[in-house]
Amino acid sequence: MAQNTRTVPVGTPTEVTQNHTKGGVGESTLRPDGTLKVTGEFAYSSDMWHEDMLWGQILRSTVAHAEIVSIDTSEALTMDGVYAVLTHEDLPAAKNYGMEFQDTPVLAYGKVRHHGEPVALVAADHPETARRAAAKIKIEYRELPLITDEASALAPDAILVHENRDDHHAGHVPHPNIVHRQPIIRGNADEAAKRADVIVKGEYTFGMQDQAFLGPESGLAVPAEDGGVDLYVATQWLHSDLKQIAPCLGLPEEKVRMTMAGVGGAFGGREDISMQILASVLALRTGKPVKMVYNRYESFFGHVHRHPAKLYYEHGATKDGKLTHMKCKIVLDGGAYASSTASVVGNAASLSVGPYVIDDVQIEAIGLYSNNPPCGAMRGFGAVQACFAYEAQMDKLAAKLDMDPVEFRQINAMEQGTIMPTGQPVDSPAPVAELLRRVKARPMPPERQWETAGEGADVRALPGGLSNTSHGEGVVRGVGYAVGIKNVGFSEGFDDYSTAKIRMEVINGEPVATVHTAMAEVGQGGVTIHAQIARTELGVQQVTIAPADTQVGSAGSTSAGRQTYMTGGAIKNSCEIVREKVLEIGRRKFGSYHPAWANAELLLEGGKVVTDGGEALATIADVLEDQVVEVEEEFRHRPTQAFDLVTGQGNGHVQYAFAAHRAVVEVDTELGLVKVIELACAQDVGKAVNPLSVVGQIQGGTTQGLGVAVMEEIIVDPKTAKVKNPSFTDYLIPTILDTPTIPVDYLELADPNAPYGVRGIGEAPTLSSTPAVLAAIRNATGLELNKTPVRPEALTGTL
Repeated sequence: MAQNTRTVPVGTPTEVTQNHTKGGVGESTLRPDGTLKVTGEFAYSSDMWHEDMLWGQILRSTVAHAEIVSIDTSEALTMDGVYAVLTHEDLPAAKNYGMEFQDTPVLAYGKVRHHGEPVALVAADHPETARRAAAKIKIEYRELPLITDEASALAPDAILVHENRDDHHAGHVPHPNIVHRQPIIRGNADEAAKRADVIVKGEYTFGMQDQAFLGPESGLAVPAEDGGVDLYVATQWLHSDLKQIAPCLGLPEEKVRMTMAGVGGAFGGREDISMQILASVLALRTGKPVKMVYNRYESFFGHVHRHPAKLYYEHGATKDGKLTHMKCKIVLDGGAYASSTASVVGNAASLSVGPYVIDDVQIEAIGLYSNNPPCGAMRGFGAVQACFAYEAQMDKLAAKLDMDPVEFRQINAMEQGTIMPTGQPVDSPAPVAELLRRVKARPMPPERQWETAGEGADVRALPGGLSNTSHGEGVVRGVGYAVGIKNVGFSEGFDDYSTAKIRMEVINGEPVATVHTAMAEVGQGGVTIHAQIARTELGVQQVTIAPADTQVGSAGSTSAGRQTYMTGGAIKNSCEIVREKVLEIGRRKFGSYHPAWANAELLLEGGKVVTDGGEALATIADVLEDQVVEVEEEFRHRPTQAFDLVTGQGNGHVQYAFAAHRAVVEVDTELGLVKVIELACAQDVGKAVNPLSVVGQIQGGTTQGLGVAVMEEIIVDPKTAKVKNPSFTDYLIPTILDTPTIPVDYLELADPNAPYGVRGIGEAPTLSSTPAVLAAIRNATGLELNKTPVRPEALTGTL
């Protein structure tokens, strides 16, 4: 049967209600790199190749603190296939770099300050030739006394790790071996202590944790015809790298062109420079492309680690469970170079009280220089160490008061409107008590899960697992709880911003948006989120994510849980401007067809311009035709303030994130073996932009917290300051057999100050998972356990 048809002029409304563009904000869209990664086809930085390239190799110090008496490179230079052998004398310009202080040598000169410090550099036509040549370099050292802890660092006659400091913290620290000191004073802790019915004190030790990313440090430097260099590297912050690299090469920043290569994990360990300057120096010296790839041993020396810490806490409470006061001292070992130690100190101090209401506090946090391995950023950034200590204190107080540990925490839980010890109000949702309620209300996992009908014990469910050490004898269950608070974004007055360039055009008859940022995709899923935001704001299905590079403005670091907030905010901001420009083109073209172009609120949905009532006015393709709209804009969060150096007061943070955990463990008390059965998490995420990614981030952070609770620690010999376990044979991380069920319950309580109400999610679960596991082990064994990780000998009394 014939149908009636009519021609509708472009730009007039139709009677079609548009569906939302698929794959937008709030949906669990799949990662564009996911399939490539799980099938092994994704190209990581270590996979890069260039015709006629050379291989770079570093020679590292074999001692932790020594004068360099002489370096003899003559034998290495005579080897066939060697193109260059360099020491600090061959560097073209600045010899030092650093994120906050420029105290780190590109290649050591004068002396070495830690085991594994780069001293010399080789370029050769084969990686094995480069390694053999590096081994032929002869270095004579004169060893110096070691600084390995607080006592040796602050002794009256202590040798200085760095002489003649001129950094911005040097003038206010009480000793040159202190990188930074941050006190926080609020109220009167001494007077408040008089009101306490119970007081508990504790001394806690937090071990040095490695980020343990699977992709080693690697990159490719290619000399350019203009005298510059093109650098392809796995990093967390392209523009921070650029500002450190260019002065060391003696080049203007525009001649150092950086492009993100595939990143095999980061967790803070790629915020600092690793091989970027060294590969570039070799490329410029030889005139050939140079590739560098660390092996696993080198990787342990090639990046910073989580700060080990000593924490001293005192809390008081009334008999009805109200906290009266808190005193603490936190000592963080920053190792040989500053990295981000000063900022970690600020975080540790300002978050040391935890997510609790305490009006009277006396806090001191310091970061030390030592001859131990350099420490810097790692997921949780100073708040992890503090959370381990204050949560142990909460359990001690609850036990002394004969109170349920969750109820005790809920009585003291902060909420929106609480004033932090720094004087800053918590001005967005802080559902601490509710998160605790949710993890406590979860059903318990079945007991003795290793027992199977008629088949004996399933050893995989037992402490010790497939080592087959136990069949259930002496196994005791324990349950523990913890909750933590973490800041989101960069703090203390830092000019934290991100940039996004958005391009809108018609390709093959379809509207396409291109998103170009310098964001480092390190596995967190930012590339997925960026496309979701563009689809939501621009109403297009096809979104292209351009490679991240320095040809666009800075996106800041992929750290501090900030990228969805900051670069997501920049994309949203730029997309809104692009959308308005597209609508303005449409108004000029089609405004005479219908008053809706002038009077209605217009949106871009499903590839069309629609009114807020759902009427389609035109396709985006008809509006744009051959026109291109491109916008590059910056986005900043609200300003923050530096903490006062005497009182610690100041609005230092942008946003807070909260997570709570319940750990269920089974402990073989005879052998000291622990099996974590379940590690449930509840967290406020503000807005789940991609729910699947949210759950993955929470589970990943939880697993890293589990690792430091029961197995992860870089062991440094206190007599030599040498790393004793630089391999995945001896540095243990959780495998799939160690990782328990991790149920996730997330709330979406929007932060009114953030784009879409989002809240940084990646770091908070790393805080509370560790003390929850420790609390559960204490519950099972009755032991105090004030050190991470908990080793079998600590449980069996055989230390």
